[in-house]
Amino acid sequence: MESSWSTVYSVERKWRALIVVCVAIFMLLLDITVVNVALPDIQKELHTSFSELQWVVDAYALMLATTMLNAGTLGDLLGRKRVFAAGVALFTVTSALCGAATTPLFLILARGGQGIGGAVMFSVSLAILSQEFHGRERGTAFGIWGATVGAAVAIGPLVGGAITTWLGWRWIFFVNVPIGIACAAGAVRELHESRDEEAGGFDAPGFVTLTLGLFALVLGLLRGNDWGWSSARSVGLFTAAVVLLGLFVVVELRREKPMLDFSLFRVPTFTGAQITAFAISAGLFGQFLYLTLYLQNVLGYSPIAAGVRFLPLSLLAFFTAPISGRLSARVPVRALLGTGLALDGVALLLMHGITPSSGWTTLLAGFVVAGIGIGMVNAPLASTAVSVVEPRRAGMASGINNTFRQVGIATGIAGLGAIFQDGIRTSLEGTAAAPHAAELSRAIASGASRQVLQTVPVQVRAQAAEVARSAFIAGLNDILVAGAIVLFAGAVCAYALVRRRDLVPSGAGAAVARGE
Repeated sequence: MESSWSTVYSVERKWRALIVVCVAIFMLLLDITVVNVALPDIQKELHTSFSELQWVVDAYALMLATTMLNAGTLGDLLGRKRVFAAGVALFTVTSALCGAATTPLFLILARGGQGIGGAVMFSVSLAILSQEFHGRERGTAFGIWGATVGAAVAIGPLVGGAITTWLGWRWIFFVNVPIGIACAAGAVRELHESRDEEAGGFDAPGFVTLTLGLFALVLGLLRGNDWGWSSARSVGLFTAAVVLLGLFVVVELRREKPMLDFSLFRVPTFTGAQITAFAISAGLFGQFLYLTLYLQNVLGYSPIAAGVRFLPLSLLAFFTAPISGRLSARVPVRALLGTGLALDGVALLLMHGITPSSGWTTLLAGFVVAGIGIGMVNAPLASTAVSVVEPRRAGMASGINNTFRQVGIATGIAGLGAIFQDGIRTSLEGTAAAPHAAELSRAIASGASRQVLQTVPVQVRAQAAEVARSAFIAGLNDILVAGAIVLFAGAVCAYALVRRRDLVPSGAGAAVARGE
């Protein structure tokens, strides 16, 4: 009887651990998009400039992407439970500081701290789950994790709009405090400690070169559209990124036990998993910023109303992911990943063709298909990402895959933004706004068209607004096609590269290996 009760408790603890991890992941990913809808209120209260508002968003994304891989490796070295709990604590404290901010600089610095805490949590989350779950339960667990990721990215505008409208922008951050405290307590109580007992110690040169290299790369991507891709700042950052990341490769190749084992990229499935993560982040998740701007700035929906329009996508992603996780034990993983990416590409083509007279239902079919595609990709991708290495190195594999996700989002927003802005500028040519096409295209692409229109003489404001609306729609149609191309290319790579024989046939990797 005692043994039976022990087994029941063990199963319950495992699922409680999953809840702790998923709630923490939902919280940190929500803060990527939830802040966007609160920016006007933040600007009014803190008297921020437009550049400072951009940094409120970019500081979080920058530190999240920059520290992800290093945090995953530290989890292997120091213990994933310890590192996860530390990340939750840092995220909670910095959330409180964000809510209490009295100046733009204070808020920006606190947002950077939030990004570091979020990266620490995110980087070891897959490694923790791979230690806790095996067999068919593992597919279900990773399915729930994937559903959490998809739902958090898509539902941010709705949550942000509701909190901002009813409680005020500071509560976007304050609400994280009680949730973070509960997650930290849950992590201490429910998670098992695990680490790589064969880790080679702290790699200071690798840590420094990778952190600075990723910082320069992501910062250049995030600000390239505003600074100009050929400006001295942009060129300097990309040059520094190439040099620093090159030094990182040299350092790691010379180490007996590197923090990033580059030989893994010779394994087709490992490379396929990273391409898949990059493709869905750059091609699809990078679109959400511009789709939100379309719903709010062009169609005139409130933040809450715009968020409600995303619900079909969010709900389908949430419910499809656990099903996809369970199917990964029976269906070839490459079929789930490739088909999911292809569906997301089809979804963007279904959204394409927006006209000035279109309503939000023009996007509905695409939202439905995209939700299914996201759910099909997220769960098996999470599982595959850590199934190509021994369980002891799961933190490194998790960190690499999540780094590709975050760099993909930054690259997508930057690349799509450049195409978007160029499409707007082209559509303004031949109109009365042509002499100011460059500055207008930047304003329209960044969502600041209303502020710019306020400076236009009243007698021509309506005409200018219609020109801006048409230009925005033209740019949006361009990036929907560009994103679809990225997703279709990712689907081809997923089908071609992901193979059963590359998966580790033991421990957490066994269940997936048997399924293909």
